[in-house]
Amino acid sequence: MEQGQGQGAVRRQGPEIWVRGPVALPEDPPGAAAHAVASTRRFSFVGTHGGAGVSTLSVVYGGHDCGREWPAPDAPPSVLLVARTHASGLAAVLRTLEVFRRGEAPRGLDLDAVVLVADAPGRLPKPLAQRIKVIESVIDVYRVPWVPAWRLGDLSGHPPRETESLCRLMGRSR
Repeated sequence: MEQGQGQGAVRRQGPEIWVRGPVALPEDPPGAAAHAVASTRRFSFVGTHGGAGVSTLSVVYGGHDCGREWPAPDAPPSVLLVARTHASGLAAVLRTLEVFRRGEAPRGLDLDAVVLVADAPGRLPKPLAQRIKVIESVIDVYRVPWVPAWRLGDLSGHPPRETESLCRLMGRSR
């Protein structure tokens, strides 16, 4: 605030941009756009329980398979937690989210999302769907449907169309 002229008159002044007006963005040097290359972010899949599907996801979508361990120093620090959609899988995700919330996860790790892999074909029972809504309220969740071929060990096909957003995240085409 500045003291104005006259008795006790106060004139308010806004941030500098209000006074100066808009600032022009600098032009990029010629050829700068030609050298810009987008690099795909790399992720580590971390299972919150045994049998979550970490190995399958790492083969189908790319990414580092950490099993049930935290990423090693040479692994990508961006973490995707993986769990099945059954009750114990969802409970395991919630426990692991709590580890991150309390700051007890290893330093340098970024928790990016949760990947939930269907534990059976068909719709989820209502109590499980409600737990997933709780998880979705605190972090991004990617859902992977039941894929019969994966159960037989055939990971050669295209990822399911329902996982297009996960494919984009991983930098993979469907």
